[in-house]
Amino acid sequence: MKKNSIYWLFTLVVLAMSSCDNYLDINTNPNSATGASAQLVLPQAIVSSAGLSSAYNNYGAHFGGYMANAGGFSGFGNLLNYNLVTGDYNGLWVSTYDNLEDFKYVIDQTEGVEGLGYFNATAKIMTAMNYARLVDAFGNVPYTEALKGNEGRTPKYDDAATIYQDLVAKLDAAIAAIDAAKFPLALNSSSDPLFAGNMTSWKQYANTLKLRLLIRMSGVSALSSFVTTKFAAMDKTLGFLSTDAIVNPGYTKQDGKQNPTWNTWGYTVAGALANSSRIPTQFAFGFYKGQKLTDNGRGSVIYKNFTSTATPTPVNQLGNESNAPTIITNYSTWYTGTFSSASSISNALGVLKGPSMGQPLMLAAESHFLQAEARLKGYLAGDFAASFDQGITQSFTYLYKDVTNVVGAGKTVAADVATYKADNAASYLVNIGLATTPEQRLEAIITQKYIAVNMINSEEGWNEFRRTTYPKTNPAGNGYTNIASNKSNSTRADKLPTRILYPSSEQSYNSANFKTVNQFADLIFWDPN
Repeated sequence: MKKNSIYWLFTLVVLAMSSCDNYLDINTNPNSATGASAQLVLPQAIVSSAGLSSAYNNYGAHFGGYMANAGGFSGFGNLLNYNLVTGDYNGLWVSTYDNLEDFKYVIDQTEGVEGLGYFNATAKIMTAMNYARLVDAFGNVPYTEALKGNEGRTPKYDDAATIYQDLVAKLDAAIAAIDAAKFPLALNSSSDPLFAGNMTSWKQYANTLKLRLLIRMSGVSALSSFVTTKFAAMDKTLGFLSTDAIVNPGYTKQDGKQNPTWNTWGYTVAGALANSSRIPTQFAFGFYKGQKLTDNGRGSVIYKNFTSTATPTPVNQLGNESNAPTIITNYSTWYTGTFSSASSISNALGVLKGPSMGQPLMLAAESHFLQAEARLKGYLAGDFAASFDQGITQSFTYLYKDVTNVVGAGKTVAADVATYKADNAASYLVNIGLATTPEQRLEAIITQKYIAVNMINSEEGWNEFRRTTYPKTNPAGNGYTNIASNKSNSTRADKLPTRILYPSSEQSYNSANFKTVNQFADLIFWDPN
C-alpha cells in the first residue's frame, strides 16, 4: 500500500469511531460505542501516540533547557517564572488518557482471540509506554481504576513506583505473548505504522522500554531487589532497539497530513512559519558551538546559520526578555533547509527534515545510552564505553538522515564522529575513556543522551536531568551554564521546578482523588533531588 493511502484507512477509523471517541474518553459521560475493528483502531492509536510525542517534546524542551523565548513576544507568563497553575498541562493528561482508551479498546477486542495476538501485544506495549509518560510527568496517576468508563468515573491515584513495576511485568507479558501467538494475523505497513509488522522490532522496543524503566528505578533503594531480579531475568539474547523507532503513516504536505513536529516548529500547510516565538537556549547551543563542547557536525544540521558570523543562530536564556534576539526571517531556528517561498521549502537534515518526515518515539541513540548505563552499573554484561560510543554514532546517524530516512548526500557519519572526538580530545563528556570515576562516566552518558534527544524527545533529557542532575548546571552562571530561566521563582538550589501540576480537569471531575502538589518540592519517585 502506498504511504498516503493509509490516510484513507484513517478516515474510515474516524468515521467508525465518531461516537466511540466520546465513549473512550475518561471522566466524561460515555455514549454507546459503535463497532470498529481492532485492526482499524490500532494504527490510528499508534499515530496518536506519535502526535503525543511531539507534545511531550514541547513540554520537555521548555523545562529541560532546550527552548527559550524569542524577542518581540510577551505573554509567556508562568513558563518564565515556573509559577505553574492547575490546568497548564491539561492537554498532556487528557490526550494521553484518550490515547490509552484507544489501546484499551484494541486490547479488549483482541484478548484471547486466536489470530489477533499481535494486535493485542503491540497495544499492550504502547499502553506501557504511555503510562510511563504520565508517571514521568505527573507522578502518581490513575492506573488500576482508570479506563473503566462509568464504572470508574473517579479513579484513585496509584503509587507511581508500583505502576512502574507493573509496567515491567506487562512488557514481559507482551513479549511472551508475541512468541506464543497462534496463527497470528500479521501486521503490515498499514496496520503498523511504527515497525511495519516486524515483531522482532516490537519485542526489542518492549525490551528497551523495560530497560528505561529499570534504569530509572535503579537509584531508588527500596526497589533495588526488584531491579536486580528483573535484570537477571531479562532475555539478553533478544537485544534492544538498534534502529530508531519512528512512526510514519504517510505524513505529507499535499493533503494536510504533516508530521506533527514539523507542523508545530516548521511550517504550516500553507507554507507560513508555524511558530516564531521560540528559539534555542544558550544552554543547549553551548554543547555545539564551543561554550561547553564543539560539535560542528550535528550543530550545522540542527541550527539555522550555525556557521554564520554575519547572521548567527539566534539563542537566548529562558526568561530574558530585555534583549532577546528574534528569529531569522522566515525560518524556524531548527530548520536548516532552504525556504524559497511558501510553496518551495526544500527538505533538510537534522531535527526538522520536512513535512513528510517520520515521528520518533525512541531513538536508537537513547537505547545505546541506556545500555551504557546498565553496563556501567553492572546490570548488563559488556563494555559500557562501546555502548556509549555507539550512542553518539546513532545520534549523528539520525540527524544526518533526510526526510526519506536515508543519510544525506555528502554526510559521513564515521568521519564526523571521529572529528567530534578529536575536537573535544580533552573532554570525558565525549571521550569517556578519560573519565576516572563512575560519576564522571555517568555524567558523560547522561550528557550525551541529553544532546541526542535535543528537540526530538526532549522530555527524556528533562527526565534524566531530574534523575541524575546531569548535564551540570550552575544557577549562578550565565545562559550557557545555567539551565533555568533567569526569571525563575523556584526555591530550589538549581532554580528549577521538579514537576508539573495535575490538570484542572481532574480537579473538576475527580476532586475526591485530585492531588494538590508543589512544583518546587514534590518529586517524581525516581528523582532523588
